[in-house]
Formats: sequence, structure tokens, C-alpha cells
Amino acid sequence: MIAQRTLDHSIRCSGIGLHSGRKIQLILHPAPEDSGIAFVRSDLGIEIPATSGHVTDTRLCTTIGNGKASVSTVEHLLSALAGLGVDNARIEVSGPEVPIMDGSSAPFVFLIQCAGIREQAKAKKVMRILRRVEVSDGDKYCALRPAAGFKIAYHLDYDHPLLRNRRVEIDFSRQAYTREISRARTFGFLHEIEALQKAGLALGGSLENAIVLDSHRVINEGGLRYEDECVRHKILDTLGDLALAGMPIVGAFEGKRTGHEMNHCLVEALLADPSNFRIEELQAAGQTTENSEIEKARPQQA
Repeated sequence: MIAQRTLDHSIRCSGIGLHSGRKIQLILHPAPEDSGIAFVRSDLGIEIPATSGHVTDTRLCTTIGNGKASVSTVEHLLSALAGLGVDNARIEVSGPEVPIMDGSSAPFVFLIQCAGIREQAKAKKVMRILRRVEVSDGDKYCALRPAAGFKIAYHLDYDHPLLRNRRVEIDFSRQAYTREISRARTFGFLHEIEALQKAGLALGGSLENAIVLDSHRVINEGGLRYEDECVRHKILDTLGDLALAGMPIVGAFEGKRTGHEMNHCLVEALLADPSNFRIEELQAAGQTTENSEIEKARPQQA
């Protein structure tokens, strides 16, 4: 049996919210089998399950809520939990968004590894894709199809000299999340960030937590962590958005110019028809999202 996993003990950190600019306290807690991932607004005492049905906004980031409270920018932390094979966790946040940290998921990977990961008594459940599901909008599209293990292929194609016709495929049965994906930072264009801040958004954004591009280059003093860092960050985001399906996916994702909104639409389309997938309990090792390399990988500190 491949067991469900949770944290070994609670651990905390603090950081700045990307959009509010507020200091946010975050605590990761272990959680029981079959409870999944849930966020708790510790300032309000309100719990919000991290599932597709609780997504309330996908502009700029992924936001979940329940009508009484919401938590924004959940995708990087969800990506780290999924990348390390954590099935169950309770996440307390003291405000309306998860701290942006350095703009990647590496600080969350480090936090999870410091807390430790332990196996639980019940078998891990996965969602096996049985047939192709696709959503599209003009030249943008994303799809899930049957495959052994779990893969993400992303095609980035923006009107910028560094972002034209870039494609990366990661096979998580052979490549480690911590090494290949976790250190990739969010990115934005200088003129867009200035406009957002004038509108009262991205107040916590800086060169310390994002790649910033002007019309032809990266303006961050240290440059890029990967040659194709922006594409890899899109894969990081995609993994976090797919985690809102509620369990690991066995299948292959492919997308071009997709973002949080279209990723959410894809998960909704997947879940809308039960013939698209089969829920399985893993009774023996195989090519799945918690393959041996990901389980053994150690975080690359940012």
C-alpha cells in the first residue's frame, strides 16, 4: 500500500501578502486521513477546503472562499504540498492571502521538509484520467489526457523577446519537483506592475519576490534561476491549480498560454463528468505523482 501523507508536526512562518502588502502569519498543521487540504482564516475562525468548488476568483492568482471569508494566492503553497506528495494538511493564515515569500514555492518546500512528512494508516487516493478533457479560448488551451504517471507540458508564447515560443515538459515520475520546478518565481512586466500598484494591487510586489521584465530584458540584478524560469513557474502554478481537484492526478496535462482561470475551467470540466476519471487507492508502487524521486528529493533553498 502507498499511504496517505501529512506533516509530522506544525510549523510556522510569516511573510508579506503580494496584493495587500500586509504581514501574514502562516502555520502548517498535520491533518487526519481523508481530510485533504484546508485553509483556516485564523483571524476569523473560518475554514475553507482547498477544492475546485470553493474557487471564487482567478484574476492574477487563485482565490478560494466560502461566502464568509476568502484566501488568495493559494497556488504556490498547494503546488509545494502536491509536489512533495502531502495529502492532508490544515493551513492557518492570519489574513486574506498566503504570503508571497520569494515568489516561488521553494520556501514552502523548505518549510514542509523542516516540519517533516509522515505516512498515515490509509491508502493514498488518486484520480486517474480515463479520456481527454480540454478547454480552449482562441489560441489558448489546456487539456488532461490518460497517461502513466503525471506529466505537465507548458507552451509559453508572449510578445516579448524572452518569452516567445518557449516549451517545457516535466515528467514527475523521472524529474524531481524540488530541483526542476520549486525555485521558479512568478513574473510580470514592469508597466503592468506599476499600473497594478497605482490601482491598489500588488502592493507587496518587488524585485525580491518576482521576476520583472521591461520591454526587452529581466531587470532583477541576479537574473534568472533557470534559463526558462518563466515557463517553469507556469508549471508550478498549474500543479497548484490542479491540486484543487482534491487529490493527485494520474495523467498528462498540456497547455498553451493557459492561466489560473482556464486551469480552473479544466478542473471543473474534468469533475463535471464522472466518466472522465476513476478514483483509485494505491496498493502498490507505480508511476504516480508521489514517485520515488519526488519522495526522496530535498528542497533547493531559494
